[in-house]
Amino acid sequence: MDRQPGLSVRVKLTLSYAGFLMLAGALLLAAIGVFLLREGWLQTNEQGAWRQTPGTTFVRGFAPVAAAVMVFLLIFGLLGGWILAGRMLAPLTRITDATRMATNGSLSHRIRLPGRRDEFRELADAFDTMLARLEAQVAEQQRFAANASHELRTPLAISKTLLEVARADPDHDIGEVIARLDAVNTRAIDLTEALLLLSRADQRSFTREPVDLSLLAEEATETLLPLAERHGVTIETSGDITPTVGSQALLLQLTTNLVHNAIVHNLPGKGTVWVTTGVRPRTVVLTVENTGEKLTPQLVSTLTEPFQRGTERVHTDHAGVGLGLAIVKRIAQVHDGSLTLTPRSEGGLRIAVHLPAPPPRTADNEDT
Repeated sequence: MDRQPGLSVRVKLTLSYAGFLMLAGALLLAAIGVFLLREGWLQTNEQGAWRQTPGTTFVRGFAPVAAAVMVFLLIFGLLGGWILAGRMLAPLTRITDATRMATNGSLSHRIRLPGRRDEFRELADAFDTMLARLEAQVAEQQRFAANASHELRTPLAISKTLLEVARADPDHDIGEVIARLDAVNTRAIDLTEALLLLSRADQRSFTREPVDLSLLAEEATETLLPLAERHGVTIETSGDITPTVGSQALLLQLTTNLVHNAIVHNLPGKGTVWVTTGVRPRTVVLTVENTGEKLTPQLVSTLTEPFQRGTERVHTDHAGVGLGLAIVKRIAQVHDGSLTLTPRSEGGLRIAVHLPAPPPRTADNEDT
């Protein structure tokens, strides 16, 4: 944004300090004059001229000294104000330099302003916190873009290879090629839709409305029941009415992703998934637990990273595109909630989503 050049804050503060000092000196001289008048030390004759009194003698002798003092105050105010303003604005200069560096793309720089807490130091600490979050988000986006490019390139490369094989061998089974192309294309579409969903969640462009998590849990369970039956997994749901506020579509996607993840990454033929909802004083909780292999805390801490698929990066029939828990985490964040992953000692995983409880209804709200 282009602005017209103007006085710096340091110059303005310097002029303000000098002006207030001169004003204080002028008020002091005025107070002396009022005192002399009230005491009768300054008197005039019938023609309006000052009579020779001790007061007039004092004034004639003091006037040059007062003028010299005022000149001294002006110089002292300008010089002292310039120095004081510079010292006071030094932290702001450091903050400005850090802002320029961040504008040029350097997010690793920190102000780390020393000293006790005051307004400038609070501003510097808040700016350092913002830079740290921005640096983490940029790094996460760069990793995500690199992983997304790799994941999208893989199905395209496979499709190209299948087409080249079919072109080189006209007698090759076309039906098999078409089936494999269909599977690869389906996976690419699923990945693209997941990326679009993640992008929409990041934009927070959704309408908040009352939502019952217990109903969403039942809907997700019923939708994924055929998949659970094919995997030999039993689903158990429990919980009372669990109200919250948010996007019903996004929260349903969150619940579906959690249940789908719990079914796919489970014990084959004898697994169990527990889906529960509960209400706490200020939050509501959706918990999804499943049986499965024992997981280490180090591995569990990486499961919400994009394109991370359990114990290894493999493509199975229902392994998904590696964005399930990443989408869950982002949906929880845009709803001002949190996601907690805990390995079960018996094997498997426990995932808890904490969302804000709706504000209590008052009598006025009920009337309206």
